[in-house]
Amino acid sequence: MPEQDGGGKTLAREDAGFQKGLKPRQVQMIAIGGAIGTGLFLGAGGRLAAAGPALVLVFALCGFFAFLVLRALGELIMHRPTSGSFVSYAREFYGEKLAFAAGWMYWLNWAMTSVADVTAVALYMNFFNAYVPWLAGIDQWVFALIALVLVLAMNMLSVKIFGEMEFWFSVIKVLALTCFLVTGIWFVVTGTPIDGHVPGIATITEVGGIFPNGIIPALIVIQGVIFAYASIELIGTAAGETQDPRKVIPRAIRAVILRLVVFYVGSVLLLSMLLPYTAYSAGQSPFVTFFGKIGVEGADVIMNLVVLTAVISSLNAGLYSTGRILHSMALSGSAPAALGKMNRAGVPYGGVAVTAAVTVLGVMLNAVVPAAAFEIALNIAALGTIVAWGVIVLCQLKLWSLARQGKMARPDFRMMGAPFTGVITLAFLAGVVVLMAFDYPVGTWTVASMIVVIPVLVAGWYMMRGRIHHLAAEQGHDREYPELT
Repeated sequence: MPEQDGGGKTLAREDAGFQKGLKPRQVQMIAIGGAIGTGLFLGAGGRLAAAGPALVLVFALCGFFAFLVLRALGELIMHRPTSGSFVSYAREFYGEKLAFAAGWMYWLNWAMTSVADVTAVALYMNFFNAYVPWLAGIDQWVFALIALVLVLAMNMLSVKIFGEMEFWFSVIKVLALTCFLVTGIWFVVTGTPIDGHVPGIATITEVGGIFPNGIIPALIVIQGVIFAYASIELIGTAAGETQDPRKVIPRAIRAVILRLVVFYVGSVLLLSMLLPYTAYSAGQSPFVTFFGKIGVEGADVIMNLVVLTAVISSLNAGLYSTGRILHSMALSGSAPAALGKMNRAGVPYGGVAVTAAVTVLGVMLNAVVPAAAFEIALNIAALGTIVAWGVIVLCQLKLWSLARQGKMARPDFRMMGAPFTGVITLAFLAGVVVLMAFDYPVGTWTVASMIVVIPVLVAGWYMMRGRIHHLAAEQGHDREYPELT
């Protein structure tokens, strides 16, 4: 097996051509802002309406496991930074079959996330119909298409431009949530009425309690919360284009955990205390709902512009991530060779373009079933996230096992409580899939779709395995990793 110092020269080939253009401040904000997106800014509204204040507990539970996944990924990054992220680690520790499946499931995750994001853009634009009447005459899918074209153009530029754009997108998101937290706390502390209602703990206790609709609805919304935390693994992809990642990444991971707890759990707790859970609804950001009721003219418009920026940021990050993942897979033979090509700016344009092309299907979904497009995309994306997180944990467990055998050294920054924390994380993720199956009809059909997805992955493997093994032999993987072939 390879030593800790980099996994061999051949695996470094997947990072060739990338520009180390991401600065520490950009990585910090990508780590924080990447996980603050559509799932919170839009998805939390419908989940509050369904589960009530119990959503706070669900966010705390999922946040704990997201933290464990991020620590596991951090250990893998310190072992070997790479733009291929966990797909590359799956190849190193388990072989090409798992890397093939993990890579394509992650691509499906981000492709569906992009669909959810362009749908969210369209939904946010619907908000402005009351202020700009002529917008009401434009179909939802048109806004979705415009957003996709804009973000695709940004992604085809250099990673430096991507990093700078994502930095400022993330700054806007963080400042907006900070503004909400400060404003919300002020309303709670002073007891200032909102829309005739006095905010505080009584908002929870006097309107159905923690579980106003029972425990089952709270459990079923877990997959939506998993989707909200998705993107934390983006820091693994960014590591391959970061200067001195072994110094920058641990600092970014430590910073993101505390801030995610404050922004996610804190925000949902405040939303539950400020207005009754019945005030929120699917299709509108709960933050926009709140600012629309505080009596400050234009506050909801400003917040809607902010969440619109946030979803464009998420779409931007999605195209970035899938482009790099598909590039890594193309070099290993798991994806067509064309997806491994780069432009002069070091952008793997083939992978970015393929994800954008699939997102066009999301635009069509907005034209056919605009009311259900977001939930359909969210559920499929959540399933892809669960697979990605599971693979990250499995790779960390393998690293731990090899270190116990004396075949590999674990880095200083590592998953605490291994292997027990990894095992309970895997059990939690499996439980989420089971719960998703009970979320009829969308969740049930999402899990059932694996009946189609799994045979497609198997067929794809048999179609590509000849090229995969040929490249493995050509690049020396069969000599450096004899047990992987």
